[in-house]
Amino acid sequence: MVIGTVIDNIWSTRKDEALVGLKFMAVKIIGGKDEGKLIIAVDTIGAGIGERVLVCQGSSARRMPNLENAPVDATIVGIVDEDCKF
Repeated sequence: MVIGTVIDNIWSTRKDEALVGLKFMAVKIIGGKDEGKLIIAVDTIGAGIGERVLVCQGSSARRMPNLENAPVDATIVGIVDEDCKF
């Protein structure tokens, strides 16, 4: 799991059927060896641009409801409290 900042929405008019109805966000990773790396994550909890989020990656990213058969590699699973310091 990594911490990142949501920097933008990703819009897609055509996508795999398993991804229809899912919201995608561009997330910039904070800290660690991947600091500054940009990833695309499925947002199932309603995160907004500028919020710090927890992102689950790999096969664990598909453990959220309705993602079991989706080609997903990263999922936003939490929003970090504003007063949390890193």
